[in-house]
Amino acid sequence: MELLFVALGGALLGLAARYALPRRLTHGSVLVPAVGTGVASLVWVVLTWLGWAWDGGWIWWVSFVVAAIAAVVVDVHLGRRREAADLKMLHTISRTGLPA
Repeated sequence: MELLFVALGGALLGLAARYALPRRLTHGSVLVPAVGTGVASLVWVVLTWLGWAWDGGWIWWVSFVVAAIAAVVVDVHLGRRREAADLKMLHTISRTGLPA
């Protein structure tokens, strides 16, 4: 049951990262929240396998902090990469004179 709350928290952190950071129009609306959900769940499972108690506070903090960092990194990286690819495509199309 706790894993469900961790997944929900990761999704909310990913959703917050999506709308707090610029370039949200360069990727899908579910991608960054999905990354937050997956990373929070994965970190939670790994930490429970390592013997961390699920009722301790540290497992929650570590899971959510790592999920937030991953969501921000993915959002920023994908946004920059997509803008660069779009700009390159624009220059390629403009130089050849092909209709868009």
